[in-house]
Amino acid sequence: MKKGKGGRDNGMDWLTRMNGALEYIEGNLAGEIDYNRAAEIACCSVYHLQRMFSFMVDIPLSEYIRRRRLTLAAFELQHSAIKIIDLGMKFGYDSPEAFARAFQKLHGVPPTLARQKGTALKSYPRLSFHITIRGAIEMNYKIIEHEAFTVFGVEELFSMENGENLIGIPQMWQRLFQDGTVDRISLASGRQWNESSRGICPVNAVMCYGEGQSGKFPYMIFGFMPESGEVDTETYKVLDIPAATYAIFKSEEYTPDQLVGQIQGLWKRIYTEWFPMASYEPQNGPQFEMYGVAESGKEYCEVWIPVRSK
Repeated sequence: MKKGKGGRDNGMDWLTRMNGALEYIEGNLAGEIDYNRAAEIACCSVYHLQRMFSFMVDIPLSEYIRRRRLTLAAFELQHSAIKIIDLGMKFGYDSPEAFARAFQKLHGVPPTLARQKGTALKSYPRLSFHITIRGAIEMNYKIIEHEAFTVFGVEELFSMENGENLIGIPQMWQRLFQDGTVDRISLASGRQWNESSRGICPVNAVMCYGEGQSGKFPYMIFGFMPESGEVDTETYKVLDIPAATYAIFKSEEYTPDQLVGQIQGLWKRIYTEWFPMASYEPQNGPQFEMYGVAESGKEYCEVWIPVRSK
């Protein structure tokens, strides 16, 4: 595999775009924030913007916006005579009750008490992105051109709000293992698998292959289309994957109890360490988690992300 050779210019360009997106968000906290516009400034999709932000900051973008809005709302309560109902509407709340609940959840007191001197409130400062030198841990990857192929499987929609995807996706896997769906997908693919098998498993996962609903993205547990080209379309969704250039990252080998931590850790390193400095950037399109068994008998995961040269 090739080792990444990042360049300072790429890192600075990435910083400029991300800080530009933050500048837009900060300038529209007292109004409507268009996620599509923020993503356009960052030169990526909304999905990738939210993904990068959550990995880098450890909170969802929506939570950062909520905290910043309620921080500004507290400042305004202390330094103006604005009515609480008007303040809530200014910062995007449909009712005084919704605003009061959010305000108290963050600050620990209702907005009616925020004007009193001596009331303890919380302040979340504005973020900015900078290059940070981290530990010299190599990150191996390879770039491949992959022809079009077809998969089939079972999908669900997930949101990155409040880390829903980090909880819901492992639960989906557990549920489909327990009810036999994963075994049925493997059988329908025509790919036999047993304890002595090595390499990529017949059942894997693909996400972000289309526009979801209300900010959600689709996640499919899939099998590769059998040679016959036929599956039960009433049971499974069939998905045609176009030809693409992929950056492929391989996790360390792990035991089954380490699976979730290893995969989520790999995703985080890709978005916080590799993309900011690489000569590639993510493309819209299907992203894969390919699961395998190494010669040692331990498991591993490959993350496939469609990319293009910067």
